[in-house]
Amino acid sequence: MRLRLRQFRLRTGPHEHRVVQPGQPLRHTSLRAPEPIGTLLGDHDGLNRLAGLFSFAAYSRHTIVHVPLRDSVPPDEGVGELVDLVLAHHTLGLRPSRWPALRRNLVGGTPLTVRTDEARTDRDSTSWRERHERTDGRGDLRHATHARTFFLFGNRDVFASAAMSLALAAGWGPRQKGVVKGHSAFMTALPTLVQPPGGGHPLELLVCFKPYPPYAHFRRPGRRGERRSAPS
Repeated sequence: MRLRLRQFRLRTGPHEHRVVQPGQPLRHTSLRAPEPIGTLLGDHDGLNRLAGLFSFAAYSRHTIVHVPLRDSVPPDEGVGELVDLVLAHHTLGLRPSRWPALRRNLVGGTPLTVRTDEARTDRDSTSWRERHERTDGRGDLRHATHARTFFLFGNRDVFASAAMSLALAAGWGPRQKGVVKGHSAFMTALPTLVQPPGGGHPLELLVCFKPYPPYAHFRRPGRRGERRSAPS
């Protein structure tokens, strides 16, 4: 996949941080952090580009991936505060408390175009899934919510697994019943989130497909005799 991004180089004291954002906003994608159930709701474009961003994050362990989602078009379903998304390798040592200061300096930036390798992402995703049950939770997605931002910390393989889950949701979401009427469709959940001690309801981040209105412009793929109306 070809991704158009914005790149920022920020310095705090002796440390330089590389941050990337999507070149264009994901207008019809929204995120609510798990409390204990969170939802990532998006159309085909949003979920597909998120799959690419997770794949990019998997192989960019010195880069922070910031996906601004708070200002997307508000969905007409769901409850809870809308939040941004940040992806970072756990080895980077990013502290959520330091993020607001970094975010304030995300101004301008330079264009960046990258390509992701879907075959490599698929291989690493498969490897993670095969190992997961034997590793006692090592490699799960650690997470935190701070300053209206949901942080996911992981490694190459777990980010690759999340990328493949999102690619599946983007590809098969348009084929689900009810989506032509604007209903959302549950597709999958992101790979296992680290659970808090003490039990209770497990934390989950559900991935749902939802086309954007007006729904008359949306057609499920593969139906003969139908053409998608041009957007107004």
